[in-house]
Amino acid sequence: MADFSEILGDVSKEKFRQTMNRLLNECFILKKNSTTASDYRFIVANQSLFEGVLDLLGYELIVREDQGVITIYNPAGTGRIRFSRLESILLLILRLLYIEKMREVSQAQEAIVLLEEILEKYGMLKLGRLRKDLLLNALRGFKRLNLIANLDRMDTGDPGIRIQIYPSILFAVTSVSLEEAYQLAQEKLAQYAGGEESIDADDESEKETDEDPAD
Repeated sequence: MADFSEILGDVSKEKFRQTMNRLLNECFILKKNSTTASDYRFIVANQSLFEGVLDLLGYELIVREDQGVITIYNPAGTGRIRFSRLESILLLILRLLYIEKMREVSQAQEAIVLLEEILEKYGMLKLGRLRKDLLLNALRGFKRLNLIANLDRMDTGDPGIRIQIYPSILFAVTSVSLEEAYQLAQEKLAQYAGGEESIDADDESEKETDEDPAD
């Protein structure tokens, strides 16, 4: 069996290891994120290497250069992150807001929303009180997955907090277009609002999170 260093050739073993771990742990690598931009370029430049290793692990590498997003997919359905019902609802709301914002601006611009806009859409579902701690924990979790970034400190819970939604939000579930993603999100939220999948925000279990100095 060939030594892995021979397979890598001139590619840095340490950089490959770090980038692969980030991809597996964070799910999404973004071109327009200062934290992951170098990893994005590294994967694109060495795409065949990543595809080969991921194939051994049962994953497919998905590179969407039109959206500036790299992610992975497991056809067997394993290795997926399970969201709580509240997180699922917030994810759908963020996807709707992203699509609405991108309809308003050019693709070169960013989708930035206020926390107030998220709360307004949640309120329209009439699901009861949304606890601040559960909301902020969910948003921090989405941040770790490179789905969003907070442009202001989140710990205050101020409605004016700005949140950037990344295009990776479109790949949290499979869809072929912005319009289809928008329609699917609308339909799912309608199910929640109609009681088909009820939710009590107070009953949602909290997850331990590491505080980020920027939060």
